[in-house]
Amino acid sequence: MIRILVYVALVFAIAAGFSWLADRPGDIVLSWQGYDYKTSLMVASVSLAVLFAVLAILLWIVVTVFRAPRLFGGWLSGRKRDRGYRALSRGMIAIGAGDVKRAKRFATESRKILKDEPLTLLLAAQAAQLTGDGAGARAAFETMLDDPETRLFGLRGLYVEAQRSGEHAAARHYAEEAVKAAPSLAWAGNALFEDQAAKGEWSAALSTLGSNLHAKLIERGAAHRLRAVLLTARGMQIESSDQEEARAAAQEAVKLAPGLVPAATLAARLFARQGDVKRAARVIETSWKFEPHPELAEAYANVRPGDAAQERLKRAEKLASLRPGHVESRLAVARAAIDARDWALARRELAAIPDTARTERFCLLMAEIEEGPDGHRGHVREWLTRAVRAPRDPQWTADGYVFPAWAPVSPISGRLDAFEWRTPTVALAADQRPAIDLDVEEEMPETLVIEASPLAAPAPKAEPAATATPASSTPTATRANAPVAAKNGGPGGAEPAVVAPIPDDPGVEDKGAEPADRLRLQ
Repeated sequence: MIRILVYVALVFAIAAGFSWLADRPGDIVLSWQGYDYKTSLMVASVSLAVLFAVLAILLWIVVTVFRAPRLFGGWLSGRKRDRGYRALSRGMIAIGAGDVKRAKRFATESRKILKDEPLTLLLAAQAAQLTGDGAGARAAFETMLDDPETRLFGLRGLYVEAQRSGEHAAARHYAEEAVKAAPSLAWAGNALFEDQAAKGEWSAALSTLGSNLHAKLIERGAAHRLRAVLLTARGMQIESSDQEEARAAAQEAVKLAPGLVPAATLAARLFARQGDVKRAARVIETSWKFEPHPELAEAYANVRPGDAAQERLKRAEKLASLRPGHVESRLAVARAAIDARDWALARRELAAIPDTARTERFCLLMAEIEEGPDGHRGHVREWLTRAVRAPRDPQWTADGYVFPAWAPVSPISGRLDAFEWRTPTVALAADQRPAIDLDVEEEMPETLVIEASPLAAPAPKAEPAATATPASSTPTATRANAPVAAKNGGPGGAEPAVVAPIPDDPGVEDKGAEPADRLRLQ
């Protein structure tokens, strides 16, 4: 737009100049070698303008002639480059469509034409991956390492290939190289952190987590939670060797995540070992306010080893007062009351639990109560039976599996902070599965009813041996074998032998004694 305005202004300026000359006529006289050349001012001006135009055209022609070879070469290279990019584009489309042959052909063609184009290496690597050629893909990615612009791309591809082939050490090496080259690279920072956590390198994982937080690769809240888990794992690792450092790590973990139960129990245990029972109790009380947990209740009741059962009961009641009415509070008091043999208090606490929260642990505690004062074995068996069918209690679960204790890393997937305190998912029982109602009355054929009169029972034949022999397996065997003998070629008209039972003996119902040809609707 600006260029057009400049051209228009230039035209107006030239027109104004010629108009000014036309309004002021004059002559120009040139004396040269005894001759006088005279012309008007307007003609001289037009002649000069034409002369300049001709000179400009001649100059352009000369420059074009000298630049023609280079221009022609540029035109040819442009066509070649366009053909290379067209092959590159078609190769990318073939990769997306899963056309292996076309992808490899276009990758080779584009690589020949566009030798210095990084995208050709990407196309070659993806074509190799599509065909399952891991060596070819790695070769393409390794070539990318030589160019600073594609180095990170190559490291990413080599990391993926190493992970795919199970070479975890090589994958970690590539992730470390990528982190050194670009600390803000999300995939590299997360991959290095996950590998360090999965291998139990807690100190290195803490350092990497701090770097990821500084690079804003993770939110601050999530980073605090993961740091608390790592500190808890570190404290559990050095609990027996360096209690001071373990206690400091557990304290920081509790500050970062007060609801992390393993951190609270670890800190309380270490404080109790040092004789600081008050601080140990305070740590558990703080965590209990966030979310009551049976492990917290057990640690709080036994915070001072050797206390009497009544002391543990008082301590459990104090802990329950922090979250009154909670199911875990009532279960904690009931457990302590049973240990103190205060059956009435234990029964009252359990009776206050709603029916929807009466789990397996509730039934087992009730069984202990029934066994305690009077020893009602029938009631004990009843509660144990209920415990089998009662809903399950929450447990430590990770990746769908139940574990007896918490761990910082899942042994299934190696993921950090994978453990959750939740009710395990179980399949529905056969009588609890939702029924599918099918209306098949119209499709069912009408039941055919056949009326048949029963045959008269054959007259029994008394045998002398039967009166002297007591009821045993012999008559039964005789009755059972009689029809078989008739079927297998015995006397066709013979009736099956039936032995009369001993008086006052109800006998044994023998279905084999019935005639084989009796009509019966099955």
